[in-house]
Amino acid sequence: MKPPITITTRTLKSLKPPDSGYEIYCDDEMRGFGVRISAAGSISFVLAYTVHGRERRLTIGRWPEFSVEAARRDAIALREQISAGIDPLAQKQANQHVELEAGSFEKFADEYMQLAAKHKRLSSLRNDRQMLANIVLPRLGRFQVRAITRRDVELLHASLNKTPYRANRVLALISSMFSLAIDWKLATENPAHGIQRFQEENRETSLTLEQLKRLESALCNYPDQTAADAIRLLIVTGSRESEVLTAEWTMFDFAKAKWTKPSHHTKQKKIEHVSLSIAAMAILTRLRSRKLPGPYLFPGANGGPRTTIRRPWMQVLREAGLAEGHQVPGKRRKAVTIWKPLVRIHDLRHTFASHLVSSGQSLHIVGKLLGHTQASTTMRYAHLDDKSQRDAVNAFGKIYKRLGA
Repeated sequence: MKPPITITTRTLKSLKPPDSGYEIYCDDEMRGFGVRISAAGSISFVLAYTVHGRERRLTIGRWPEFSVEAARRDAIALREQISAGIDPLAQKQANQHVELEAGSFEKFADEYMQLAAKHKRLSSLRNDRQMLANIVLPRLGRFQVRAITRRDVELLHASLNKTPYRANRVLALISSMFSLAIDWKLATENPAHGIQRFQEENRETSLTLEQLKRLESALCNYPDQTAADAIRLLIVTGSRESEVLTAEWTMFDFAKAKWTKPSHHTKQKKIEHVSLSIAAMAILTRLRSRKLPGPYLFPGANGGPRTTIRRPWMQVLREAGLAEGHQVPGKRRKAVTIWKPLVRIHDLRHTFASHLVSSGQSLHIVGKLLGHTQASTTMRYAHLDDKSQRDAVNAFGKIYKRLGA
């Protein structure tokens, strides 16, 4: 909290934004009245007060849309309500809920994403935001929640027929959103229910040993070796991108070569205890020697974990020859190259599992390493288990041969 100032138009013009977050300046004339200035330079009038034993802070409005005089008048009127035992912030929040009930699907999407941020993985949140911004809201955002029909959703889904996997994910997101809308009494039925999904081709790709060699060569040449080590850790552990990027040093037991993944980091929402290979331990030892700040293996901005390695991944793929370039028209008719990856980050997980099964490891062990709770999930790799099957039939063949057959 900054020292009190006399809030005038002149003083507001002289305020300097903080480097990060926001700062609050209290008025030296009216108790509780003040202004909040953000790092982006946005200034809002606020009122701090106590009602029913609770300390509250209400945003009155933004400057210069609100003048200093208008904000003071509103603050005085709000003070009168507070003296009468009314909590204006609680009243404002109740009004916002009423507005949402009669509001647009775009407003509801904001509420949905705020709730999703509390329990969804970072990668899932990123995908949801992209689908909403690029696909769903441009088509449905302006409609009221109750006004969206099954036909609206069917047409949206059908328009994505060239990308069936994406189309089905969009349909699943809309369905999830309307399940919440029904719980909140914003809708009476789910317009996504009953719409037939597109047939999806198998998207799983495994890198060959030769491709892995080219990938490692590209990783060695990549200038950001911390990002390169994040990709290497994905390769040698078969973990999901979000699990690696949000990993904290306290999760690792170097003496036992174990990684304990907490339930809120895993897709199955269960604690996983994963054994680590010599290669994985070498990567962790190298990372620890760099003494990066904070609790995370891969720290990002503002003290949190790194949220993505998509750019390093694309650059490494290009050098490894695992991306295709396509010429498209650019500005002033000048052609530009758009690069498309031949493998996804998630394919490193399939590569890990495929090579383990092909080398004779049991599906049960591979499922444990991948954190699968259902054996059926790991059965997708059963067709690779040829060596184990050959070893089994040969073992019985030797027994039968000793019988004199």
